[in-house]
Amino acid sequence: MKKHILNLALIAIVTLGATSCKEKTANSEEAKEVAETTAAATTFNINKETSVINWKGFKPAESHTGTLHLQSGSISTIERDIQAGNFVVDMNTLTNTDLEGESKESLEGHLKGTVEEKQDHFFNVTKYPTAQFELTGVEGTGGNVTVSGNLTIKEVTQNISFPAVVSFPGDGMFLKSKTFTIDRTKWGVNFMSKSVFDDLKDKFINDEIELTIELHATKA
Repeated sequence: MKKHILNLALIAIVTLGATSCKEKTANSEEAKEVAETTAAATTFNINKETSVINWKGFKPAESHTGTLHLQSGSISTIERDIQAGNFVVDMNTLTNTDLEGESKESLEGHLKGTVEEKQDHFFNVTKYPTAQFELTGVEGTGGNVTVSGNLTIKEVTQNISFPAVVSFPGDGMFLKSKTFTIDRTKWGVNFMSKSVFDDLKDKFINDEIELTIELHATKA
């Protein structure tokens, strides 16, 4: 077996404002070599129905939350240690969970880029329908690990790391990250960014997006 890529996408993640109580920031770096699966590995296929990415974004006076779902993915292990893997995020599933009615539809349309003349403000899901995460390494043993991988959004790839808890209930595998943040501008999502535009005053949207990844997988 060749590379087993961990395509993630996270993310479709709304990007709104300044968070007062931040979790661990996933410092982004240049892309690294992707981890490879060996013949001895056990493969777990990710359940796209139950796996989810939760996002939260901030403005100075408000925040918004939502979810993203996966298109596909798998993780390979050796004696319950993660060796390689991949998952792809379906950016068209980007959903807001704290608003209703027209406000909800308006925010989702803006984030997805399905609103005329606002296609490139955030994620432009028509042009970039998926995001990807490719596993490059895992540190730690037992249930508590640090996962590293290449995150690709809008054809820009950066390597990130985040803490996670891993367990193996029955014949399955479960991975849940602790809440961490990414800086959207590292992937060229610059709309209303104070670090990119210096005349926004208090009208900015925070660069950092909070993410929590929850993966449910079944032995292949």
